This record gives sequence, structure tokens and C-alpha cells, in this order.
Amino acid sequence: MIYFSILKFIIFGIMNAQKLMGDELKDAFFQLLRIGLWNKGVLITKSPLTAEDWSKIYSIAINHTLDGLIYDSFAFLTPEQLPPSTLRMKWAIRIDQIERHNALMNTVIANQYKDFCEQGLSPILQKGQGVAQYYITPEHRICGDIDWYFEDRGYKQARNFLKKKSITINDTAGFSLDYDWKGIHIEHHKLLFDVRNPLKSGYLNKIQKVYKEKQQTLAIQEVPVKLLAPELQLLQVNSHIFKHLITFGIGLRQFCDSARLYHKTASQVDQQSLKKIYQDAGILGWTHLLHLLLVKYLGLPQADLPFPYPSDLDADWMLDEIWYSGNFGFHDERFEQGKVKSQISLRPEGTRRLWSNFMRYFKYAPQEVLFFPFVQLYSRITSTHPD
Repeated sequence: MIYFSILKFIIFGIMNAQKLMGDELKDAFFQLLRIGLWNKGVLITKSPLTAEDWSKIYSIAINHTLDGLIYDSFAFLTPEQLPPSTLRMKWAIRIDQIERHNALMNTVIANQYKDFCEQGLSPILQKGQGVAQYYITPEHRICGDIDWYFEDRGYKQARNFLKKKSITINDTAGFSLDYDWKGIHIEHHKLLFDVRNPLKSGYLNKIQKVYKEKQQTLAIQEVPVKLLAPELQLLQVNSHIFKHLITFGIGLRQFCDSARLYHKTASQVDQQSLKKIYQDAGILGWTHLLHLLLVKYLGLPQADLPFPYPSDLDADWMLDEIWYSGNFGFHDERFEQGKVKSQISLRPEGTRRLWSNFMRYFKYAPQEVLFFPFVQLYSRITSTHPD
């Protein structure tokens, strides 16, 4: 019996040591992320990061599409703290590819914007390069695709324009379409915000009109591209994060978008009006969780938040889910051995993961969680008959 107790003690000790090692690596990763995100700070670790540690950090950065931000932290490390030279070279090549991709993306944005305007359309650039401008080094933010929204119900007109140009398009669930053009993936969205509660559609249309005069422009290759007003850009970015959180997860890069957006627009937004927007959209409870996470883990100054969050909140569990799920949940190691085939999703254990996330977030935005599966199913059905 005594040997069994000793064995349990040894196993428990090993498990705790492994967890501690994982926690230390996670802490180092977030230190590097904050340094790259704000271009300040120093890395403090109990022991030097090994080549294996850096290899894991590199993989995590790619999984969360944060390669550029972690790379930007290198300028603040001592020579002894830097990753091995072979990995630095590999990382530098990847950053060069990111910069080239972003330059190509900007060319496509400028050309498309002019083409759409010549057709009498009124496009608005969503997320992506529009948010990248708020980063210290915009060209290091990884941007997966270009997202367009068209004012004055121009979605159908833009779709017909693509068909006339013989561009192959794919109508998708969520009231959107996508296609590839000049090597760049592009999406058009019929809805401006990822708020799935149909009871909020009238309100969302109303605030679009209210904030039309506060719309901004971003010069991309000398073309003035239209962006949303800061308040609505925050609603758009944060509702997009929540949409993915209640399905299969989303990477930390999108949270960095939110942090940089809050930081750069803090003096521009009407704080009380923004709080009311979140409340009326039905996501204020979850927004409090988001704010806590941005401050605690990403280093957003609390003064940049438009309003305080409750003092008794706990967002650690949400950070754990984000940490493991990665970018849109494609590489969640917890489900690697799960069943892949499903009518709901190609991701392993898709049905179980959806149900778990619905249950987790129902408390914080009940109507969004309740309506999401029904609206998603409806949009999937109607996407087969877009005209």
C-alpha cells in the first residue's frame, strides 16, 4: 500500500512539473506578444528559453496568426534571449512573405475599390487591412482575406458585377459570398455586423445611418477607401470575434485587433454611446469578459476602455479556450483524435464542440447563442438561391 502511495506521489509530481513547464512557456509567449503588440517591455523568465521552447513558440504563433507580432518583439530582447539563428532566419523569411502578401492585398483593395465605385457601388472595407492601420507595424499583421460590405443594399449589384466579369463565386452560409481574384481570397457580406439575432436587424440598420457622418477613409495606394465610424468598427470586430467563439473558436490575433483598435480610437469614441450599442446589440455581458481579457493578458491600458467591467469577472477560462482552439479551431490538439466526419463541420468532434461553446457563452449573450444555429441554418438554405 505504501508503494502505491509513493507511486501516486511521483506521478502527481511529474504531472505538476509538466503543467508548470507549460505555464512558464505560456507566460513567456504572452510576454513576447505584449512586447510586440505595444513595442515596449522586457522578457523575464525563470530560465532561458531553449531551442525546443522557441520551436513551440513559433508553432503557437503560426496557429494564432501572430508570427509578425512575436517577431517584432525580437528588437527588445537581449542577444542571449533571441531564438536560435536558424529559426530567426526561417522567421525572417516568413515575415518577408507576409509583407509581400500584404502589399499585394493593398493593390487588390485599391483596384477593387475603384472598380466598385465606377459601378455606382458604395463599398466599405471591413476588418483586415482597415484594422492593420492601428498596428505599430501594419505590414506585419497577417491578413487572410479582403472583406467588403456594400451600402444601400449593393450586395446583389456587386454580385452581378462579378458574374459579368466571369469570376467564379461561391455563395456561403452567413449571407456572404467568396471568390479568389489575383491570388487573394475575397468575401462580400450582405450583413455589416455578425449579430445573428434577427430582432436586432432594425436597430443595426438604424445605427448605420446614425454613424454615417463619422465614417472614415484610409489611403491605400493613394486611393481613399471608406471605413466605418470607430464605434461601429469596434462593434464589427468584436461581434465577429464572438461569432467564432461560440462556434469553433478564434485565434489571439483577432483579440489583438480589438486591443489596438481600442487603444488608437479611445479619444474618438463616445463612451456611453458605445456601451449602449453593445447593450442594445445584446453582447454587453460578453464584452465585459473581452475587456478583462484585453487588459489582463494583452496589456491594453485600462484607461483605453470606454467603460469599466465588473470587478468579480473571471475570463481565465475563456483565455484557455482561445489558447487551445487557435485560429478558427482548426488545430485544437484536444480534439485531434476525435471523429472528423460530420454534417455540421469537418472539424473533429464538431457537434460536441458547438454544443459546449453554446453552453459556455449562453450566460453572457443568451439571445445571440439562441438564434445563432437557426439563422445559420436559414442562411445556408438561402445561399443555394441567392437570386
